[in-house]
Amino acid sequence: MTTSTYTVTGMTCDHCVSSVKEEVGEVLGVTAVEVDLPTGRVDVTGTAPLDDEAIRAAIEEAGYKVA
Repeated sequence: MTTSTYTVTGMTCDHCVSSVKEEVGEVLGVTAVEVDLPTGRVDVTGTAPLDDEAIRAAIEEAGYKVA
C-alpha cells in the first residue's frame, strides 16, 4: 500500500470534505481517503503507486485547490 498527502485549501464544512472524498475516491487505485478539515490535510491510500495528477485533478473537480 502507498499513501500520499496533500494540503487542500478552500474547504469550510463537512459537505466540502464529502465532495473531496467522493471525487478522489473515484481515482483508479485509491482505496481510502481521509480528510482533516481544520488543517486541510488529505491522505490518499492506494494499492499501487497513485497517479498524482489524477488526484490533483479530482480535488480541483470537487472545487478546491491543492496548496
